[in-house]
Amino acid sequence: MSKEKKPTKPSLNKNTLKTAKRLLGYVTKTYKVQFIIVLICILVSSIATISVSLSLKFLLDDYIIPLIGQKSPDYTELYQALGILACIFLSGVIASFIYTRLMVVIGQGVLKRVRDEMFEHMQKLPIRYFDRNTNGSIMSLYTNDTDTLRQMINQSIPQVLMSALTIVVTFIAMLVLSPILTVLAVVMIGVMTAVARMVGGNSGKYFVRQQLDLANITGFVEERMTGQRVVKVFNHERISEEEFDQLNESLFVSSSKAHTFASIMGPVIGNMGNLQFVLTAVLGGALSVLGIGNITLGVMASYLQFTKSFTQPFMQIAQQFNSIIMALAGAERIFNMMDEEPEVDEGYVTLVNAKKDAQGNLTECKERTGLWAWKHPHQADGTVTYTELKGDVRFYDMTFGYTEDHMVLHDLTLYAKPGQKLAFVGSTGAGKTTITNLINRFYDVQDGKIRYDDININKIKKADLRRSLGIVLQDTHLFTGTIMENIRYGKLDATDEEVYKAAELAHADGFIRMLPKGYETRLSGDGEELSQGQRQLLAIARAAIADPPVLILDEATSSIDTRTESIVQKGMDNLMKGRTVFVIAHRLSTIRNSDAIMVLEHGRIIERGTHDELLSQKGTYYQLYTGNLELS
Repeated sequence: MSKEKKPTKPSLNKNTLKTAKRLLGYVTKTYKVQFIIVLICILVSSIATISVSLSLKFLLDDYIIPLIGQKSPDYTELYQALGILACIFLSGVIASFIYTRLMVVIGQGVLKRVRDEMFEHMQKLPIRYFDRNTNGSIMSLYTNDTDTLRQMINQSIPQVLMSALTIVVTFIAMLVLSPILTVLAVVMIGVMTAVARMVGGNSGKYFVRQQLDLANITGFVEERMTGQRVVKVFNHERISEEEFDQLNESLFVSSSKAHTFASIMGPVIGNMGNLQFVLTAVLGGALSVLGIGNITLGVMASYLQFTKSFTQPFMQIAQQFNSIIMALAGAERIFNMMDEEPEVDEGYVTLVNAKKDAQGNLTECKERTGLWAWKHPHQADGTVTYTELKGDVRFYDMTFGYTEDHMVLHDLTLYAKPGQKLAFVGSTGAGKTTITNLINRFYDVQDGKIRYDDININKIKKADLRRSLGIVLQDTHLFTGTIMENIRYGKLDATDEEVYKAAELAHADGFIRMLPKGYETRLSGDGEELSQGQRQLLAIARAAIADPPVLILDEATSSIDTRTESIVQKGMDNLMKGRTVFVIAHRLSTIRNSDAIMVLEHGRIIERGTHDELLSQKGTYYQLYTGNLELS
């Protein structure tokens, strides 16, 4: 059993109040008119509920008791009073129906807006955010945390408003009926409030911890589902069960204690209400007998009814307090994600379609010509120049680290001319993939610079920079949809013929046409229906259809068997013609024809040259190639 951690007691601190105000803003700003109607309907419903209790006094004192003993009683006025009471009660029912339906619309509308804004903002976050947070934890924001908001908006807010208005209206009615008996009610209110704060506070702190434990379990399950094959291969089923049991035990403790305190709230306050009922009956009977306070039978009947209905709203508010605290904890997690700094993009150089005039000068055009240019506005003199996109990439004295105290690359200088193929080899952690991440500007360098077609990539807008790059990663990701749609992901406006051509180039067309529905075969679960090699071929086809001037191949053939690799390599060679290519490979046979090979070690280039040149040096590359040294 895991050791229990003492949870922090929730309080209405500045952050909580700020979160509540921000969340309420979604309701009042987006659905202002509907929310006003809700408030009016709640008020009508509350007044109608109180009117039923208050009517007992008038029915008994003014209509029923005077008729007792009459030989020929006239019930006309009584029927009229009952008719009015029925209309009031019916209006309360209608008002309750209206505000309940409106709160459903408001609640779902707010959740839709929150999810839309969350996903929109998530697309703007840097890769660093996803490195720091697990997929399961992020998914929990869209599921568990938003569900707590739904419960709060649909149930807690209207219930609290209804209860608060009921308390106010009931208190006024009780004060009008009997100021003396109301003194007892005020004393009991103080006692019930103190009990509710004590019990509700204990419940609330465990509800907050329950949300955190729930997020931990969601993240753990998502991680184990994704890595189920690894779990089975290494016989880690039992260890995974034990780890899950620990997380589940923590959730059990926090959840059970939260619901225990929440469950005892009702009986405790309910019994205190029964005690108040008895004390009110005794005190009211005594005052009536003594002739103090003008307490009649009708007053006692109404007042005792108010005593019961006065206790209930306090109990309802206390119960909803836990849901509100839990929802605010979820909302705070959601808003923390939405307040994350988006990816900074200060670039102003854009990628445009271009064509050449009679003099050979580049001009911008709207239609797609197959010729691309960098549109470079110069702030100094207001002029605009166009540079043809060729794929010339150069690194100058570049230093980079994911954290300031741990540098991964040191004083790196290299260049790739248009059409050249550069390969990076080295042990794990040498910095090979980091170089490609910097070309994409997933991260920015601490020192030095990278120039793309002689333009500092910091000046190029990230979306345009990445549009000019084609990437095939070692870990292939396919989306739910058809094979046609997955290949077209590289170019959304591609025709069917372009898709077929790209698949043929990647040597994927053969296996695709052998599938039952060919290109219309629907994939799900990251393409689990296909082999790893087939998924890699689709990723290569997706890069091919984008037709970029620069290609980044990060272990692109690592998941393909040797026989398939020889076939794919021909397609890759066709794909790489005329393009600048950066290749990361453990299979040295795939990079023999590279224009330059860089051997990295601890973030530094220790050898560079062609395949033959490096072999003649008989250094690290020679040892790797001959098998005397293995890549780790």
